[in-house]
Amino acid sequence: MSFAETVLLGAIAGFTIYLGLPVGRAGAVDARMRVGLAMFSVGLLAFIFMDVTSHAQELVDTALQQYKAHHEGFGHVLGLFALLAIAFLVGTAGIATCERRLRPRSRPPMAGADPALGVEASGAAAAENVALVRSRALRTGMTIALAIGLHNFAEGLAIGVSARAGEIGLATVLIIGFGLHNATEGFGIVGPLGGVRPSWRWLGVAGLVGGGPTFLGTIVGYQVQSTPLELCFYSLAGGAILYVIGEIWTSTRRHGHVTLGLNLLALGFIAGIATDLIVSYGGA
Repeated sequence: MSFAETVLLGAIAGFTIYLGLPVGRAGAVDARMRVGLAMFSVGLLAFIFMDVTSHAQELVDTALQQYKAHHEGFGHVLGLFALLAIAFLVGTAGIATCERRLRPRSRPPMAGADPALGVEASGAAAAENVALVRSRALRTGMTIALAIGLHNFAEGLAIGVSARAGEIGLATVLIIGFGLHNATEGFGIVGPLGGVRPSWRWLGVAGLVGGGPTFLGTIVGYQVQSTPLELCFYSLAGGAILYVIGEIWTSTRRHGHVTLGLNLLALGFIAGIATDLIVSYGGA
């Protein structure tokens, strides 16, 4: 498979994420639907977390087996483990710190305010609160897109490496499988937005952040094969996804509908497995 063909198909696999994103523009969504959609996305993210962390551990396990067979030194194993740990911490604590610093701080009420302006002040406070809720929801959605993008970059690496090695059948199955899988990831981005309706521009940027790395990873994977690079992106993705799952879970449980949420969580996890089976069928 040529470089141009590989890049084109990698782009198709990545940008199928746009198939699920328009759901975020749907109106008249009640609380039950919002909880269900958010928890479905948690199920998808839980599967992706399991997938990326198992791949990261597998890379370190391979290095450990090479050490046991006296093909690599212990420093190589220790270095990969340190990379995994640092990248995972950056994906969790690092993103949490950045998100907290970017969060707008509520302003205290002005001292000596005129009581006659109480109604206007109250209305302004309510409007500001709505704006803060919207801002935080969109920021959480973009964080999810970033976490998914890190995961998809590693998927793109797999496509590029397979195509460069001449494994056309495997590369094709990877493209189809990842394309289907990415189509469901759009729901994972917009699900936690709740009642916030994003703009088409925001959806366009979110799709680029989440799906674009598959395209970039395909290019890099075709040109370069690097275990540390792959491990770094798997670990970053795992840490970021774990942080996002905690955020969505905390915010969603306040709305009730626990049984519905758990059922949709399980359905999302099963959907992740189902799409990934196509990739497994190809031997990846």
